[in-house]
Amino acid sequence: MNRLIDRLNALGRERLAGLRRGVEKESLRVRDDGLLALTPHPKALGSALTHARITTDFSESQLELITGVHADAQACLDELTEIHQFVARSLGEERMWAASMPCNLPADETIPIGRYGTSHVGRAKSIYRMGLSQRYGRRMQTISGIHYNWSMPGLSSAEYFALIRNFRRHSFVLLLLFGASPAVCRCFVEGREHELQPLGEGSAYLPHATSLRMGRLGYQSDAQAALAVSYNSLEDYAGSLEGALTRPFPPYEQLGLRNLGGEYNQLATSLLQIENEFYGTIRPKRVIRRGERPLHALRQRGVEYIEVRCLDLDPFETVGISVETMRLIDVFLMHCLLADSPPDSPGEIARLARNQHLSAGQGRDPELRLERGYQSVRLTDWAREILDQCRPIAEALDAAVGGEAHAAALQAALGRMDDPRRLPSARVLEALRSDFGGSYSGFVLNQSSAIHAELLRRPLAAERVAHFQVEAKASIEAQRAIEAADTGGFEAWRQAYLAPSTLSPAVAG
Repeated sequence: MNRLIDRLNALGRERLAGLRRGVEKESLRVRDDGLLALTPHPKALGSALTHARITTDFSESQLELITGVHADAQACLDELTEIHQFVARSLGEERMWAASMPCNLPADETIPIGRYGTSHVGRAKSIYRMGLSQRYGRRMQTISGIHYNWSMPGLSSAEYFALIRNFRRHSFVLLLLFGASPAVCRCFVEGREHELQPLGEGSAYLPHATSLRMGRLGYQSDAQAALAVSYNSLEDYAGSLEGALTRPFPPYEQLGLRNLGGEYNQLATSLLQIENEFYGTIRPKRVIRRGERPLHALRQRGVEYIEVRCLDLDPFETVGISVETMRLIDVFLMHCLLADSPPDSPGEIARLARNQHLSAGQGRDPELRLERGYQSVRLTDWAREILDQCRPIAEALDAAVGGEAHAAALQAALGRMDDPRRLPSARVLEALRSDFGGSYSGFVLNQSSAIHAELLRRPLAAERVAHFQVEAKASIEAQRAIEAADTGGFEAWRQAYLAPSTLSPAVAG
């Protein structure tokens, strides 16, 4: 603890005030009856290929809303809210699904894959998604979440990787505090082996679950589990991924690059088609240049920020996340940065995977124990220890930016630890049991409709509406320009983009 405080004091107020954050928030579009909307991405929202703030994730029916980079958490939330307001006004009778686990879904093959136009890069994005659907099924890809992008001035790649190692060790704290997916529509597990219990009509749950999204039913891959990616350094991380990006993987080779009709089944036959296919609770990131591979950007210019990927949508919040949550994450990430961070090992990587599954599926069980090194400790005891160590960090952040908001966010988190009924996952279960007869879909549709009405009620200045309309029109024009500029055939482009040399900074420029 003394070393942590020494490191905190060495940073200085200027660097603490220099924290930056941004949010990416995914939401399914649904009809007013709660079924998945099968309509195209609304034209009023612009081009999903080129719009900087409004795009789609896996599905054509899955919005992704993206803020810019902000020095202030409230400003970040304000921009995210404004984007939501514009989107809500463009959806007609549709609305955004307010929870991470999906609505009542149609047959897997009828869930629409994202469409991005006729350019080479647009086709590649759709083919990549076809590969995901072939490998994992489309239902899994409709799970939505919040990604929290975070940076601090002056950090080296080595310091970011030290943060990442500690985040992976301690992310169970965030699953406990912010997990909000303890139940699912039963359609999601239809035909799959699972340990969920029935709840009401058409729902399933686990009594102590925090985040089924981050558990065995969520973004998981048995094939990827064998990767054991190391976060000990940038080169270790890149080396761990490079083989998965370049070597053919027999089951995916059998699937074939194309079907008998000549259409693409997937973008590549390697274990990972592209870098983004690698699932994880956190990623090192770098803004890429046009046509550049993410791994090349990291190797050449180092880590620029980290992307936290384990946050559920909070159905009780208008935009899925609160400013208090953002501030607590800032404090938590600073703890990950400042605490001792020894190298990871294959044994520890396996233990962390087990801890994640336990925290996601049983995190609110007061007797749940996790593996801490070679010891067994109660999750609640370990979480309180970490949060207690965060007190001087919260105080230092408040001193740097003014006010007491970080300390208040930490105190609120400790309060939820003392009264687990206030945890989002517990609140979700209580609401759908008491007010909706155990119906997951009924509860989330009600929240989604209420949020939609709230977004429409809130005023949005005419000049801001006009600004969003200009952005949408410009994005459509930008897509047309990309399509017009393409030369050569798609297959030659695909091979050039995926060539192993594009992962090496010594070759690619």
